[in-house]
Amino acid sequence: MDIYFLGTGAGVPAKERNVSSVALQLLEERKAVWLFDCGEATQHQILHTSIKPRKIEKIFITHLHGDHIFGLPGLLGSRSFQGGETPLTVYGPPGIKEYVETSLRLSCTRVKYELIFKEIESDGLLFEDETFQVFVSKLEHGIPSYGYRVVEKDLPGMLLVDQLKKLNIPPGPVYKQLKDGKTVTLEDGRTIRGKEFLGPPKKGRIIAVLGDTRACHARFELAKDADVLIHEATFAKDEEKLAYDYYHSTTEQAAYLAKEAEVKVLLLTHISSRYQGEESERRLLSEAKEIFENTFVARDFFQMEVQRRESDIS
Repeated sequence: MDIYFLGTGAGVPAKERNVSSVALQLLEERKAVWLFDCGEATQHQILHTSIKPRKIEKIFITHLHGDHIFGLPGLLGSRSFQGGETPLTVYGPPGIKEYVETSLRLSCTRVKYELIFKEIESDGLLFEDETFQVFVSKLEHGIPSYGYRVVEKDLPGMLLVDQLKKLNIPPGPVYKQLKDGKTVTLEDGRTIRGKEFLGPPKKGRIIAVLGDTRACHARFELAKDADVLIHEATFAKDEEKLAYDYYHSTTEQAAYLAKEAEVKVLLLTHISSRYQGEESERRLLSEAKEIFENTFVARDFFQMEVQRRESDIS
């Protein structure tokens, strides 16, 4: 599992930063990529990475401002042209379905795969399968804007192979059944319960991706105990009034949330074009680090692996 920033700017494209898009690569976990927002030229950014559009399985849109959605119709069309055949689901606020379908219809773009839309109706559980849950909550912005909490389900512990060998159970297909926690009857009549030969389960990872928002309480439940919090920092800390007026956040506000929610890593994105150059970036980073040390200011193509937690479930 790793995070790949395709665009880290706010509002309009700038020389140093394209507009918003983040890829969550789940190649080991499900051989897929999940995208969060798809600003203008996202598919151009992808060309500079190893990401394959046909691997994109889900796209989560935080809100319908153009810097978060103008790249979506083009990407969906190109995915079809480039051999994408598997279904793709787009999640987002009401209106995302109309926006995409209208854009594709008027441009006479036909996609060859099943395109599914799930418009957000309320806060809570948005998606769940055997490996992941995704929760969504409404934030505080000028238009409906949402944050997503991606929760990897806890993984089974390691199979205690040494103990099985001591019982003269040789490696083979039976190990797979025991690893899955099943009860197996051996050829000699012994019954072996897989759950008794598993180590402690491994804690799943948690990623919180917040859309544009003022500082508000709704952010806390999304961010609580996250391994990685991706939070907008459109403005520096001395622009708190401006941030409030434009329904955005400052570096300081993002850092305080990371500290209070006890996250592991804070990644700042959605940086205003007024902050260009290394000096400006150092300033933003310094402001956040004063409050929450483990902070990074993401740049386009910044990549981070999300490490598994060191300790097992107690």
